[in-house]
Amino acid sequence: EVQLQASGGGLVQAGGSLRLSCALSGFTFDDFTIGWFRQAPGKEREGVSYISRSDGKTGYADFVKGRFTVSSDNAKNTAYLQMNSLKPVDTAVYYCAAGQPITSTTMRDYGYRYWGQGTQVTVSS
Repeated sequence: EVQLQASGGGLVQAGGSLRLSCALSGFTFDDFTIGWFRQAPGKEREGVSYISRSDGKTGYADFVKGRFTVSSDNAKNTAYLQMNSLKPVDTAVYYCAAGQPITSTTMRDYGYRYWGQGTQVTVSS
């Protein structure tokens, strides 16, 4: 059974940092992409970043470029999202997802089949 477990959320002051982790298990194939998404109260879920396990290709939403860094430790079956210079607008539930999206859907939630349970990130001003 495929499972994703996101962790590392918490409360941080503006300008602070957090590192989210996404533990993966149950995958019988290696060629998939890990995406990070977030959903703030009253807003739609939005793509934050992604990383391809096969070639390491990454992508970022404009609103996190230069602040967030996505990575993957394939040996540990864990992906990470390092979040620096956090802002109050970054407050949301963050989710990791896995799947085989095509290029145009790497930042779209419908491009991913498997989802973790989400971890809350709260940034205070």
